[in-house]
Amino acid sequence: MNLLDKLERKFGRYAIHNLMYYIIILYALGYVIVTFVPQFYVQYLSLDPTMILRGQIWRIITFIIYPPNTGLFYFLLSMYLYYSIGKILEAQWGAFRFNLYFFTGVLLHVAAAFIACYVFGANIGPAFGTYYLNYSLFFAFAATYPDMQFLLFFIIPIKAKWLGIINGIYFGATILVGFFASYLPANVLIGLLRAGIVAHPAYSVMALVSLGNFLIFFFGMRNMRRYNPKEIYRRRTYAKSVKQGQKNATTHKCAICGRTEKDGDDLVFRFCSKCNGNYEYCQDHLFTHEHVK
Repeated sequence: MNLLDKLERKFGRYAIHNLMYYIIILYALGYVIVTFVPQFYVQYLSLDPTMILRGQIWRIITFIIYPPNTGLFYFLLSMYLYYSIGKILEAQWGAFRFNLYFFTGVLLHVAAAFIACYVFGANIGPAFGTYYLNYSLFFAFAATYPDMQFLLFFIIPIKAKWLGIINGIYFGATILVGFFASYLPANVLIGLLRAGIVAHPAYSVMALVSLGNFLIFFFGMRNMRRYNPKEIYRRRTYAKSVKQGQKNATTHKCAICGRTEKDGDDLVFRFCSKCNGNYEYCQDHLFTHEHVK
């Protein structure tokens, strides 16, 4: 039994079932706040390490209300996407493991903000919201269901694993260029910035640490294979076949005609004491059969 199994046995009853339902409600609340009073989120709810150390510890949790997208259409699309992903992962792993995955991501997100602020001098936590947290969910989904298809730009069918690889390359570039920013020419840095990649060590740390829950779960846990859909389907098929076999199994069978108790409720079976061996016969052949010597 590994660490996850032990934790689930001890704390599984405290897991929040249908967690993404509540997260989506928080995202909806965050969308309203960010749309109509954005400064309220920045001043009182965002992940600001300096303010947390001044006593505003609620920011460790409240930052997660920041919506994945602030445009209405893409916000609604994101809500549907992440709710579906979270619901599927919870059904696949169980409520406890999904809770642990999500909240580990939250804690690592907080840790990344502190490292970026107090090690690299960049207080960028408030600017990120739940960006990496949501991507860690998508990476988990892509790793669990690699052949699931999405419609890129609503037209092009593409498998989840390829989307995961593309985003993985993007995050990998973000991590690498941040640590090597001082060695890159200015025109390269400008080009990266236009592509949405900020070449700064703080951003690299945010990307790396915030996705640590994905790295821990899928590369550090040896038994995660048993949560693979193909493995689950194989186990369910086997269990179903065993159950069906038990259902079809019989207790009595006539050695002459082959009838069992399922061939009629009025059938009676007895063993013959004169036969050499355990031979059972129905009432029609109990006294008429030839004894086995």
